[in-house]
Amino acid sequence: MFLPALFVSHGAPDLAVLDTPERRFLEGLAGEIKRPRAIVSVSAHFETARPSVVADPSPETVYDFGNFDPRLFEMTYPAPGEPELARAIVKGLRERGQAVDVLEKRGYDHGTWVPLTLVYPGADIPVVQLSVQPGGGPEHHLRIGRMLRDFLPEDVLLFASGALTHNLRELFQGGMPALDAPAPDWVNEFGDWVGERVAAGDEASLLDYRARAPHAVRNHPTDEHLLPIFTAMGFAGEGWSGHRLFAGHSRGLIRMDTFSFE
Repeated sequence: MFLPALFVSHGAPDLAVLDTPERRFLEGLAGEIKRPRAIVSVSAHFETARPSVVADPSPETVYDFGNFDPRLFEMTYPAPGEPELARAIVKGLRERGQAVDVLEKRGYDHGTWVPLTLVYPGADIPVVQLSVQPGGGPEHHLRIGRMLRDFLPEDVLLFASGALTHNLRELFQGGMPALDAPAPDWVNEFGDWVGERVAAGDEASLLDYRARAPHAVRNHPTDEHLLPIFTAMGFAGEGWSGHRLFAGHSRGLIRMDTFSFE
């Protein structure tokens, strides 16, 4: 039996050091699922023109942010890579007609290491990173997930990391909101719509979210932070079942929801 595919909202990098409900949820998430042999991380912060797989045996921790808590820059996530799994992904995608690149010397960005340091703090499960394509759209990422389902072993966890809402321009206007600032209606209405469509298994509406969801473009001026959810959805196969495991928000405008698909 396949492990559930996860979509995790990683929020800001300081998720790793702040005491928040979403941090506490992620710290307990590993106890709710079977331990994977390896993890394929699809991070919104790994953007390429076409799918790219990292084949490093020992990826470094990348601090792809600034002006955050100094403690973050002292943290590392020394989980090993798995070149053999990376090669299997490349082979499987190419056999299905999908062009794919292999990258080396690209470490774990914060979309990968920040949530994983909470879910699997031992850093003892191999991680292979797979990129998103900002120009590809939801259908492309769903298709990639379906391809991965065809050939990845059942004990590999698809860990999609993004954000249910992600409008940084409004977040930073007038100064950073307080960590516990209330979420405005336009954020909650979008987040609730996604949750309802996931629970209903309404793949068609989710794929067309930019036209159908309330305040979609305001919550995602660009959609790279939501694209990983479609890879998770695709990996769960035709007729998937989706569940919201956690609902919350950070600094008002960032919904921090986590979903599982199986």
